[in-house]
Amino acid sequence: MDFIRDRTALAPVPLVPEIEIYQATEMTELWRATAADLAGWDDSPFWAFPWAGGQALARHVLDHPELVAGLRVADVGTGSGLVAIAAVLAGASRVVAFDVDPFCEGAVRLNALHNGVVLDFQARSPLDADLPDVDVVLAGDVFYEKELSARFQAWGRGLAARGVRVLAGDPGRLYSAREGAVDRGAYLVPTTTAIEDRPVMKTWVLEILGG
Repeated sequence: MDFIRDRTALAPVPLVPEIEIYQATEMTELWRATAADLAGWDDSPFWAFPWAGGQALARHVLDHPELVAGLRVADVGTGSGLVAIAAVLAGASRVVAFDVDPFCEGAVRLNALHNGVVLDFQARSPLDADLPDVDVVLAGDVFYEKELSARFQAWGRGLAARGVRVLAGDPGRLYSAREGAVDRGAYLVPTTTAIEDRPVMKTWVLEILGG
């Protein structure tokens, strides 16, 4: 956790300013770090940026708390924990944040603590798991890789078929869900050209349907 505190800065999330997370900015060491600098720790610090899909999904959940209030939520590919934190603030009864990057745990715990919420973290992927104790699945930016997108969509359709609501944030990635999903909202998300190709991205909240 000291690594995160020393190399990032607390800042409001642009589209969700009521949540502050530890981020890489032009004023922080992590922004300037190279892969060599991060070797042995984390050469792809996805947790240090509020990605467009996560921002849109967090905004949507806070604006529509009935989606998660009193329910058990899983946040897939949590990164910084932004969406998971939003779910807790919106009244979810239990939130589990999943990410295959074990270094995310430190970021999630620091961000949760700062925002005064309690949630669980599991350093693994839940894809292909039944998740019998989950009512809602949330995922920001899971359509950027072909295999991951296909796995998530197939898994999400199976969960939705048995009554789990599956929502994903998507700024129009290459492997976005084209079929079996409906648009539940769209947002103009401020981002940074350090990680995206434009400073504002139109981003959708998609619901995966059962099939």
